[in-house]
Amino acid sequence: MNSLANFFTRIMSRYLPDPLVVAILLTALTVLFAMLSQGTGLIAATMFWGDGFWNLLAFTMQMTVILLAGYMMARTPLVDWLMEKLIAPVTTPRGAVIAATVIAGMASWMNWGFGLVIGTLIAQKLGHKVRGLHYPLVIAAGYSGFVVYGIGLSGSIPLLINTPGHFLEGTIGLIPLSETIFSPIVLVCTLVIVLTMPFFNAMLHPTRAEDIKEVDPGTQAVFSVADGARSTVSERLNNSAIIGVGMGLFGLAYAVIYLWNGGGITLNFVNTVFLFLSVLLFVTPNRFLAALNDGVKILGGIIIQYPFYAGILAILSGSGLVVTFANWFVSFSTAETLPMWSFISAGLINIFVPSGGGQWVIQGPIMMEAARQLNASVPATAVAVQMGDQWTNMVQPFWLLPALAISGLKLSDIMGYMVLVLFYTGAIFITTVLAWGFVF
Repeated sequence: MNSLANFFTRIMSRYLPDPLVVAILLTALTVLFAMLSQGTGLIAATMFWGDGFWNLLAFTMQMTVILLAGYMMARTPLVDWLMEKLIAPVTTPRGAVIAATVIAGMASWMNWGFGLVIGTLIAQKLGHKVRGLHYPLVIAAGYSGFVVYGIGLSGSIPLLINTPGHFLEGTIGLIPLSETIFSPIVLVCTLVIVLTMPFFNAMLHPTRAEDIKEVDPGTQAVFSVADGARSTVSERLNNSAIIGVGMGLFGLAYAVIYLWNGGGITLNFVNTVFLFLSVLLFVTPNRFLAALNDGVKILGGIIIQYPFYAGILAILSGSGLVVTFANWFVSFSTAETLPMWSFISAGLINIFVPSGGGQWVIQGPIMMEAARQLNASVPATAVAVQMGDQWTNMVQPFWLLPALAISGLKLSDIMGYMVLVLFYTGAIFITTVLAWGFVF
């Protein structure tokens, strides 16, 4: 395992550029595929790209808020205290890798933005605490927990098809969460990953001292939420616990009333809960704004790169390439194998469009119509698409941006480990969707 990890790390260090360059290269590759496969002209592909560049602004903001709310939640004094308590017993490098993976996986299941951030923060804390810990590996372990986000409480596709008025409601109706993320087979899949992947990651820790790269002390996250002065009326208002706690309780009260009145767990609902719970736990507006300003610093790469992937999605959609690609998989699928091929096709498409919701808009109608015609399981096929999306996020650089920004590492430092995680979790996901298709 160490030899494999070292091999992939060397390959990635030599050939893998920064995430923005990857997005640009993927854009060029998509244009080339559209021209060769669909006969799309260069001018037409360019127009598809430019016209779609800003098409996902609303979705970009929704994803940004999820990540920002997760970051602020992870930075609340209560959560920071809990993180310190959780890692207090950890004293060995492999124990640190196990702890980072488990905590990140559980947090990602609760909320992908929260898990994406807390996994890196936990890993960074462990890097400073445990002597002899290979820092790139523990950061990779902290990110690897993200692989279960889509079959958790903030999975975009399960939540979307459970939301009244979703664009496929006329075709598939509303699919309750009890048939997707809370179905027994999905829960078992989640448990298998969360309970076994930590030990898989621990096996990757270098055994030779010369291969171990410890944390740079300068990467220690420093975040202050100290209260400001209270000499003026405005300063007293900025530091008012009444305003902060009151607003937090008001937002959470809405969430409770919303559920009481029969509302479903949607992306906006999850955002509301995490955002106003953060407001409540920071107590004062001043502390909340300090966390907000700190969190915005790690979002720059995501905000500016999302339009590039929106442009890629527009080329895939406008040229018909994604439809051709998905239909090719459907052409040799059966009712039993459709979930597996949906998983694989979604994983490949996610390399070009790292957005479960954006990808579902194009791929969803094809797979749902195929499920209807083949009499395949609609929940299994939909969840398989979500699993494919979260699976290749392990090697898609886009969602690694927050981890890189917080940790101070380069993409090539951790990508070798992520390739191995991709192989490991892929085997579990494929087994799950095949069992769902043939047995359940």
